[in-house]
Amino acid sequence: MTIRLLGRRNSCNVQKVMWMLDELELDHDHVEIGGAFGGNDSAAFLSLNPNGTVPVLKDGGLTLWESHAILRYLAAQYGSGRFWPEDPVDRAVVDQWTDWTATTFQPAWIALFWQVVRTPAPQHDAEAIAAALHRTYRSFEIMDTRLASSPWLAGDAFSIADIAAGAALYRWSSMEIDRPELPHVEAWHERLSERRAFREAVCRSFEELRGRTAY
Repeated sequence: MTIRLLGRRNSCNVQKVMWMLDELELDHDHVEIGGAFGGNDSAAFLSLNPNGTVPVLKDGGLTLWESHAILRYLAAQYGSGRFWPEDPVDRAVVDQWTDWTATTFQPAWIALFWQVVRTPAPQHDAEAIAAALHRTYRSFEIMDTRLASSPWLAGDAFSIADIAAGAALYRWSSMEIDRPELPHVEAWHERLSERRAFREAVCRSFEELRGRTAY
C-alpha cells in the first residue's frame, strides 16, 4: 500500500514530513496541494482535513493531519524506536521539545517569517518585526542552553524533536535579519546539515512566498 503525502513542498510543516519520510527511506507519492497549486479548499481535500491546511498523510486506511502527529505516527509505525523512543522517560523528553516547538518556538519564528518575508516590504511594521524577533531570539536562547549539554534537543540521539524544530533553520539562517551568536544552535545546524534528508527536504528556496499574504 502506498503512502501519500499531500502538501506543497515549500511549506515548513510539509517539509518536516518530507524529512521524516526520507530518514525512514519510505517510498511514497507526493501530491502538491496548497499555495500556488491550490486545491486545499476543495470539497475533496476538506473531506481529508476540515482545516484546509497541509500536510495530510494517507497510509492505507489512515488519513492524518497535523505535522507533529504525523511525525509520531511514522516514527512509531516504521521507525522501531529510532526517532521516537519506546522507553516512556526518553519519549517524554522528545515529546516535551516537540510540543514546545508547537506552542512556543514555531509561533514565534513563523510570525517573524510572515513579517519579514511574507509581508510586502512597503507594509513592513518595524514594531511587529522587533516583537517577533524578541520572541524568536528567546526561543533560540532556550535551545542554545539545552544544546550546550547535549548534541540533540532530546539528548544523545537524533529524534522527531530535532525535525520539528530544525525545519526552521534554513529560513532562520536565510532571512534578512540580524541574528545573535548562538554557538550551540549553530553547531546543531551543522550536524543537521550533514543529513541528506535535511538538505533535500528543508533547504529549499522560499522566494515564491516573498510578499505573498494570500497563502
